Amino acid sequence: MENLVQSLIDVLGGIPSEIIIFIISLFPILELRGGLIAASILHVDMWKAIPICIVGNILPIPFILLFIEKIFEWLKNTRLVKMINKLEEKAEKNAKKIMEHKNLGLLLFVGIPLPGTGAWTGSLVAALFHFKLKDASLSILGGIVMATVIMCFISYGIPYLVSLI
Repeated sequence: MENLVQSLIDVLGGIPSEIIIFIISLFPILELRGGLIAASILHVDMWKAIPICIVGNILPIPFILLFIEKIFEWLKNTRLVKMINKLEEKAEKNAKKIMEHKNLGLLLFVGIPLPGTGAWTGSLVAALFHFKLKDASLSILGGIVMATVIMCFISYGIPYLVSLI
């Protein structure tokens, strides 16, 4: 992930660091995790980076929860039908893990920073499997907070500890 983040930093190089980490936090796959890695690479203070990355990660979530089914229906009538089918398959595969524990499962799925997890995929699962909007929103927000704590330690804590050695 760090190589991808570094590539995006290079591409976006002429703009302020805070905007770069906000943009990276908006991206699916990278999300807040990538934003905090970018912030660390760009030497943005952790306490300044956290709200920027959280807002960037949260911004797409209501649109996914509220509109993704209609967007998918519309896109299935275009050349993107294969991509939509793959996204639905991914959501269905991840749903099995989440549905065992419903809201707690969604929170953990969003919060534990592993490949293929995060707020985007969690929101997709919640929308396609008709979670209550309030429950999904709270679980996803809780997961984002959890991911923030974990990623701050990974992005800022570990490099600091290594520098002491």
